[in-house]
This record gives sequence, structure tokens and C-alpha cells, in this order.
Amino acid sequence: MDELSPSQVEALIPLLAAFDAAAEEGHITRAAQRLGVPQSSLSRRLKAVEQAVGVKLFQPVGRRVALTAAGQELHDRTRGLVRALGDAVDLVRSDADPDSGLVRFGFPFSLGPVSIPSLLADFHAGAPRIRLHLVQAHGTALVDMVREGRLDLAVSIPAPDDLPTIILGFQRIHLYVASNHPLATRTEVDLADLAAEPFIANPPTYHLRRLFDSWCATAGFTPQVGFEITEFETLRALVAQNLGIAVLPAPELPHPGLTRVALTGERERSIGLISGNHRPTPAVARLRDHVASHAMSYLDRARLSAQE
Repeated sequence: MDELSPSQVEALIPLLAAFDAAAEEGHITRAAQRLGVPQSSLSRRLKAVEQAVGVKLFQPVGRRVALTAAGQELHDRTRGLVRALGDAVDLVRSDADPDSGLVRFGFPFSLGPVSIPSLLADFHAGAPRIRLHLVQAHGTALVDMVREGRLDLAVSIPAPDDLPTIILGFQRIHLYVASNHPLATRTEVDLADLAAEPFIANPPTYHLRRLFDSWCATAGFTPQVGFEITEFETLRALVAQNLGIAVLPAPELPHPGLTRVALTGERERSIGLISGNHRPTPAVARLRDHVASHAMSYLDRARLSAQE
């Protein structure tokens, strides 16, 4: 038997729901009621399915109908498709509901232990049916995921120029040293005075590392980086062990082994809430507005708590 042409397959797809209902109910009247269509309309759809497939799919059994062997084979292979389509439509409809739906939200490694969980807990209390898929990554990866449609929203440090952005505030960068380091007694230091110091830093792919390298280049030296690590809390622990010094944003958790020293000059970067170049779902818009209104209060509160 020849294979179905694309046009025949296209004609068959809308009829599969009728076939699936009749196969499961085993009764034309009940299947029609299930779909909310007249019995005569359902019968015509079933005949159209049989004509498209080219074989008999149903046989009468008293007042009921039963699948033929070919009909059973077709039902076994297609009922999952019909249900998957129904699930997909239900999910898309739920995403359009401001009280439910899914939001894919990203935030950087330099935030998260306190501020972001607290911010999201507050949001969840007011919107408990909205599902959040969370991603934590470095800034470049977050921006790429928003551009590619894999994230709906992300907090990006700094904010990119090519995406819709709400500037939340600015993140100040400081020097951190071990509490017993000679620089721990200073209240302020110029970056040029640190040329001979060993540093601990993020990998070169991180924006903070690129910013740090550019500041050092402007100050006239290339930093001696003895340790590179992606995770900020471990980086701070290495600094506390006096294995090097680091240029970092303020932590959100207390680090009694660290001392913060101010850096001269403008040492800060923007904190932006970014989204894709498309209309957001109501659930996404709801989280966006919540983050835009409350993020900096949670960030400031976390930093103050870490300093106590």
C-alpha cells in the first residue's frame, strides 16, 4: 500500500480526536457527547478516518462499536499523540493565566544565598500557583539564554544593550583581604598599589574578571592570579585563608575572616532585569513587576545583614 501523502496526513490529523474518543468509549453516542458534537458529525469523521487510512477501523457489536485489529493498532500508536497535544494546549492556556503558568527566571552567581530566595519567597506568597524554573549562571550565559528564548527573565550584571532592560540599581565592587592581611588596616586603597599582590579571581569568561583586568590595565599592570574559580562563596573562603586578595561585590552571608577595603575611583556595575524581545505572558509580567519593585530592597537588606 502506498504511503499517505502530506496532504492526506494533514487532513487526517484533525480527525484523530474523533477516532480516539470513539475507540475509548466504544459507543458513538457517548463519544459524540464527550466531544460536544452531533452524533451524525462524529460518524462522518470516523468514516473520513477510515477513508484516509484505507482500512476498516470499527465493527458493530450490538449497540456498541469495537476496534478491528487495524483499528486497535492505530489507536495504540496515536492515543499518546492526542493526549500529548491536549496536555500541551492545557499548559499553554495555563501560562496565559496571571495566577498560574510558568516563568523561567535566571540570576547571577554573585546573588542568591539571601536576596533572591527572599525575593522569590515573597512573590510565591502572593502568587502560589505560578511555577518558577530557576537558573543560576554567570552573566554572559544568562543573557544568551534570554536571547535564545530559554529564559523569560534574568537579573544581569551588567545589563546588555540589546534587550529590554529595567535598571534595578548598581553593584559596588570592593577589595577583600584576609582579616590578618597587612591591607586589612586600610580604609581605602588605589588599585595601582596592588600590582605586586597575588589575586584570586573568576575565570576570564566572567564579566567581573574582564572588568577587573581592564581596571588593572588602566592602572598599569597585569594582575597575578594564582587561583581561578567560578563559585563566589568558595572564592571568598580562599581569600579568608590568605591565599590571595580579591576584587568582589559585597557578600550576602557573613564572612568573619574577611575585611573589606574601599577601592578608589568609580568601581561599580549596573544591575539590570532583562527580558526577551516579545510580549511576556501575564505570569512573566507579574514576576517582572515584582522584581522591579522590590529587588533592591532585598539586595540592600542582604548586604547589611552580612555586615552585622
